[in-house]
Amino acid sequence: MLTDQKISDFLQQTASGTPVPGGGSVSALSGALAAGLTEMVANLTVGKKNYAAVESEMKQISETAGNLRKKLMAEVDNDANAYKGVLAAFKLPNTTEEEKEQRTRAIQEAMQKAARVPLGVAFDVLQVMDLAERVIRSGNRNAVSDGAVGAMMARTAAMGALYNVKINLVSIKDKAFVEEMMREVNKLQSRVQAREKEILSYVKI
Repeated sequence: MLTDQKISDFLQQTASGTPVPGGGSVSALSGALAAGLTEMVANLTVGKKNYAAVESEMKQISETAGNLRKKLMAEVDNDANAYKGVLAAFKLPNTTEEEKEQRTRAIQEAMQKAARVPLGVAFDVLQVMDLAERVIRSGNRNAVSDGAVGAMMARTAAMGALYNVKINLVSIKDKAFVEEMMREVNKLQSRVQAREKEILSYVKI
């Protein structure tokens, strides 16, 4: 599993020219890092007497961010496995008409799965952005820059995931599926960009 690798090994494999890990896995990892930073700021707030009024909120944020961090870490491998499914489908026999039909169907199914995974990442990372805003506004002021980095990482993760959705949609023939996915992509893209601008407006350094 990619997530069991050392950071240096993951980076080396990313740079090696192999298809995975690619932008989708890196986007999911970026989202997990964003969640981790958000969780950290919340934890640095808990137990501080100056922030007693928000302690309960910060504990809840820490728990939610931790769950998202774990989920996004799993998506690092899920994205890689989805793309491996696409590669496997392209390698299916392609001689008889029946084989050609089966191969085409398998490719299309694999491409749809490869599009759904990063869309899910984008939804999850948007939640991280909302949590990042809360720790920036109410959390430990000494860690506000960490919250800001978390918000920006989350924005990058979401945009990267959405681009991975779009590149997969190019090869999908189901027009209804493509149109539905693009509606979601466009809504999320606008939301993510607006949220980053809004969240960073609260960073006073």
